Amino acid sequence: MTIGTLKLCGIPIKYSDTPGTIRRHPPLVGEHTEEILKEVLGYDSEGIDELRRGGVI
Repeated sequence: MTIGTLKLCGIPIKYSDTPGTIRRHPPLVGEHTEEILKEVLGYDSEGIDELRRGGVI
């Protein structure tokens, strides 16, 4: 799900030698769910499928 164009404030801290940049979009809802379940929480594919079947994710 996306909301289209959204105006936000700029980067609040400005450094002369290392200016901040926005390099990618904010994550979409659920975009990194599987990655986090696997890499951070240690779930395997079978465990993730079980969560999907149960309507958890």
